[in-house]
Amino acid sequence: MPMTPATTPIRLNLRKDEQLEIEWQDGHRCVYPIGYLRRMCPCAACRDEMTGAALLDPASVPLSVAPTRIWSVGNYALGITFSDGHGSGIYSFPALRRMEGMGFEDV
Repeated sequence: MPMTPATTPIRLNLRKDEQLEIEWQDGHRCVYPIGYLRRMCPCAACRDEMTGAALLDPASVPLSVAPTRIWSVGNYALGITFSDGHGSGIYSFPALRRMEGMGFEDV
């Protein structure tokens, strides 16, 4: 999928309240709670590769989950390692933008 202003981040900020703020090139900003991102992990251990159905029990994610590392995956995604030891999910920028309005604060 080609990058567009709506799927190109220009600023990332891990806030003190354990939320990841992304400012997109089109000027929009989204705030993603870290626990939400962990529960939405797209990796094969957390989601069925064929159907996309959730395999992860959301109740198994500690309320205190926090990021221990966030890094760039090429020019198209973020990788996140969480304090519960999970770190195999790759969050593409288009997927992050599609998550907008799905149960988290939008700014």
